[in-house]
Amino acid sequence: MSRLQQIQAMLAEEPKDPELRYMLAMEFVSIGDDLAAVRAFEALLELAPKHAPAYHQAARALQRLIRIDEARSMLQKGIPAAMAAGDSHAAGEMQGFMESLE
Repeated sequence: MSRLQQIQAMLAEEPKDPELRYMLAMEFVSIGDDLAAVRAFEALLELAPKHAPAYHQAARALQRLIRIDEARSMLQKGIPAAMAAGDSHAAGEMQGFMESLE
């Protein structure tokens, strides 16, 4: 069973686990399926809208898909989420990434 299949099997048992959803999205990134990754990050953010790393990684996947406006929009949502979570480091990384998109 591949790592992707293992994560999907765990998610079948725990569909609302944000960390498993993040692992699934990152596994899609690692196998080069950015479209599936974006979908997985979006599903995660519906479940856990304060998950700052998901915004950042989703924006990176969107950038690779040449969907720059959507990447920027994702970061504009992620920066306040990171700040609200007290994660100024993540907010700063996202701000820097957003500026590099302009």
